[in-house]
Amino acid sequence: MELFDVYPLYDITPIEALGSWLTDNNGQKYLDLYGGHAVISIGHSHPRYVERIGRQLQKIGFYSNSVQNPLQQRLADRLGSLSGCGDYRLFLCNSGAEANENALKLASFHTGHSRVIAFHNSFHGRTSAAVAATDNPGIVAPLNANHEVVFLPLNRPDLLEHELEKGGVCAVILEGIQGVGGLDSASPEFYGAASRLCDSHGAVLIADEVQCGFGRSGKFFAYQHSGARPGIISMAKGMGNGFPVGGILIREDIRASHGLLGTTFGGNHLACAAVTAVLEVIESEDLLAHARGMEAYFRERAGEIPAIREVKGKGLMLGLRFDFEVADLRKKLIFEHRIFTGSAKNKNLLRILPALNVQPEELDLLFAALKKELA
Repeated sequence: MELFDVYPLYDITPIEALGSWLTDNNGQKYLDLYGGHAVISIGHSHPRYVERIGRQLQKIGFYSNSVQNPLQQRLADRLGSLSGCGDYRLFLCNSGAEANENALKLASFHTGHSRVIAFHNSFHGRTSAAVAATDNPGIVAPLNANHEVVFLPLNRPDLLEHELEKGGVCAVILEGIQGVGGLDSASPEFYGAASRLCDSHGAVLIADEVQCGFGRSGKFFAYQHSGARPGIISMAKGMGNGFPVGGILIREDIRASHGLLGTTFGGNHLACAAVTAVLEVIESEDLLAHARGMEAYFRERAGEIPAIREVKGKGLMLGLRFDFEVADLRKKLIFEHRIFTGSAKNKNLLRILPALNVQPEELDLLFAALKKELA
């Protein structure tokens, strides 16, 4: 049986990983500054992570959500404490797309409306409503195109207010820092205005923290760089450090009832062990402060290279903008310098999404390679 041809693949086969390093089937090591799309938050094969999942697997790996699973409440308590969102409620699922799908569905249940406001260059996933709210017509099937979605420019509160005044909006979905779209950020002023406007017009503000959450921006959630208070917060990627897990945090004014949401695998025992390990390491290694420190160091080193026109993003969700397309540069970094980086919708942008415990000397390897290639 052949695999369905989904992605163009580099001819590299990683078989082992530790910290910020991958090793392929030929014994060649690669510096991972992309983390599999910002998934690796605490480093590959972190000892606490391996121990937590291994110990849980020896006890019970899975049972359905029709029985008690105390690990879910322990996870919720730790997440609430570390994130500062203890007054929200937690629903666990399996991916970022599923998190956003459930967020949009719950907003529609809550408001009785169906219109969604999203933003140019957004990416929210590939499931039905999530992909309809993604600003990429090429991945929206006719089946998905029937959702009522309006796309607005980022950081224009006047246009957002005008659209909300038309009525019928269930949700405004917003990435604090756009990932695939190219590291454009919602300004703190805009995020705060969006929060107030949604509350005054009866819409739900969904903070899409799938990529920029779990410490990647230097705060636990990227929206916390503003004064916003979202109705729903979606999360995934770095949440499980590679274990498939997602979730939404739901403000207390959005009521729960049986049947609104559901999942077979969400919040299973292994997923809870994985997320708990991530939270423990973020706290014990003070990775939020470390991410902020590494951002400052990264910007300092980037300033040494004139060809870098701009550093975008926050924390360790960063982009280097050049005045040329970076596809060839990325290939040289991979095959000549053995460094993984990422691309974006903006073809002039090199995305850098390392583990939150990346070290300065590892970032130095990137800048040494860039200096050589850009000379």
